[in-house]
Amino acid sequence: MKWVRRFVVAIAAAAAIGALIFALMPKPIPVDVAEVVHGPFEETVDDDGKTRVRERYIVSAPIAGTLLRIHLKPGDTVEVGTLLASIVPDPSPLLDPRTRRELEQRLGAAEARKMRTAAAVERAKATVDQARADLERSRVLAGKGVAPPSKLERDEIVFRIGSREFEAARFEDHAAEHELELTHAALRSSNNEADERSAPGEAWDLRSPVAGQVLRVLQESEASVRIGAALIEIGDSRDLEVVVDVLSTDAVRIEPGALVRIERWGGELPLEGRVRRVEPSAFTKISALGVEEQRANVIIDIVSPQSEWGSLGDGYRVDARIVVYRSKDAVKVPTSALFREGDWWAVYVDADGVASKRLVSLSRRAGIEAAVESGLQPGEHVIVFPSDAIKDGVHVTRR
Repeated sequence: MKWVRRFVVAIAAAAAIGALIFALMPKPIPVDVAEVVHGPFEETVDDDGKTRVRERYIVSAPIAGTLLRIHLKPGDTVEVGTLLASIVPDPSPLLDPRTRRELEQRLGAAEARKMRTAAAVERAKATVDQARADLERSRVLAGKGVAPPSKLERDEIVFRIGSREFEAARFEDHAAEHELELTHAALRSSNNEADERSAPGEAWDLRSPVAGQVLRVLQESEASVRIGAALIEIGDSRDLEVVVDVLSTDAVRIEPGALVRIERWGGELPLEGRVRRVEPSAFTKISALGVEEQRANVIIDIVSPQSEWGSLGDGYRVDARIVVYRSKDAVKVPTSALFREGDWWAVYVDADGVASKRLVSLSRRAGIEAAVESGLQPGEHVIVFPSDAIKDGVHVTRR
């Protein structure tokens, strides 16, 4: 019986020791894994942008005056020649007696100058007619050998000089005529009689230069406007482009003609676009974190059929993914599995339940994927989002 008791005690002690050893053994760490795969790879520059009407027209006031109320609303369709707005010109200012007297005296001087220049024209015309007749006679006589050649040369010179003086006199006469008209206009426009000033002016109508839609009404209510004041903005909302501002370090990698996927614009499917131009001049922009960034605008044409994005308008927000590199067959690994190991990139490979650190060489790195040159093979599984508890050689278990 003693040997039975000893056997039972030995078994109990062995079980206790085994339980203690099992309790002290490290437990496998639960991890998430992803498979290394072959497939197409794209590197993109992702940023948000906005739509913009390609050709917009801002109609401004050509004269100073009173703008009548504009009844057009944003979204209204206009054709070439559609009435956009009307402006009643401001009346001319009153002239004090001294200024009016000066204008009247200037009118008298302008009339006298006009008569003087008209007389000069008649005198120059008579002179050139006489010189032409003398030249004709000299040519006839010189042809018969009666007049010397020197007389013919003198008559030719006199005729050329007379012709130039006649032209100069005509120019002077034209200038005097314009000056006289300006003085008359100044007196007519500044008539200070009460009944003339109280009469309403004729309204100037502003009409649409193109067919399209009203984008914005910049001055809707009746008001006094100055010359050049912006009144209404029109454009063709069916002719849109996308403007995306990207970091200048990314802009140097974008080529005209690059493929663009336009997402989060409000539709179910992404739209396709092409880069038309990368603007050569960058600008400074403050990021959401308060950091100064140098950014450049990328202009994108929408190449998807207009029927797919007809609900888009001017200034709408979109997300753009601009493709800067494409490969049809690449070894891909999630970027969430990568971490730095000195100057190298590294991953943890799940090798039959054991984490194995592996140094890898990358050719390209995109947002969620990276293309691997060496260090991994398709079909292997890597640990994504490895925690500090993951070390080389520790046991892991997949969640």
